[in-house]
Amino acid sequence: MNRIDRQFKEKQHNILNVYCTAGYPRLNSTTEVLASLEKHGADIVEIGMPYSDPLADGPVIQQSNMTALENGMSIPLLFRQLQTTRESINIPIILMGYMNPVLRFGLERFCEAAEKVGVDGIILPDLPMYEFETEYRQLFEKHNLKLTFLVTPETSEERIKKIDALSSGFLYAVSSSSTTGNSRSIEGQEGYFKKLEAMELKNPILVGFGIKDKATFQAACQHTNGAIIGSAYIKALQNSGAVDVSTKEFLNGVLG
Repeated sequence: MNRIDRQFKEKQHNILNVYCTAGYPRLNSTTEVLASLEKHGADIVEIGMPYSDPLADGPVIQQSNMTALENGMSIPLLFRQLQTTRESINIPIILMGYMNPVLRFGLERFCEAAEKVGVDGIILPDLPMYEFETEYRQLFEKHNLKLTFLVTPETSEERIKKIDALSSGFLYAVSSSSTTGNSRSIEGQEGYFKKLEAMELKNPILVGFGIKDKATFQAACQHTNGAIIGSAYIKALQNSGAVDVSTKEFLNGVLG
């Protein structure tokens, strides 16, 4: 069983997925960050593959992308860093990024490498559903990689059902039509979360964008299976000399 499926089977609610940027805050921080996130309570980790034009991301994650690229991070290096990860880390690992660098690397080669190092799922926000359905779906399935699509409050019910049918692992419910790290309150989105809950979709639902602390995490979890935190954790790592200390303090503040 894919680790993402197993995680949702074993823990159906209050799932915490934490985003980190590969090669941030330092080039060799990736595996240290993963280990620290698992140690202190994250249920899933989402590794951002640095890209110079991350369209869905706000300034905090954009800056972490630029820092990681300046540090020398690349997709080939990330796969090398993850080669021994599964010797000590058991929680699901998802790679999040954009089509341009993945296609440059080679999509089939990318999927093969991801499976080989123990990656469980992929998020590519700019991958068109039609292309996935007609060209790429079998490739992801062949390598046991879950592919997650995003929905927003403006997505029609018909399209949500289509996205749910094509997604696997979980459905990424963007809390508002904005970029990551936005300052909009998610408390006003309860109606949207309730609608998704009432639709009885096949995939579990995780809420992302604007989740930053215990209050927003609990609000997101009330009608869904859990939430994704990104920008707030990246902020916690900024100028941090001790990844483990910062991670422990941050996750205690969310889960404590």
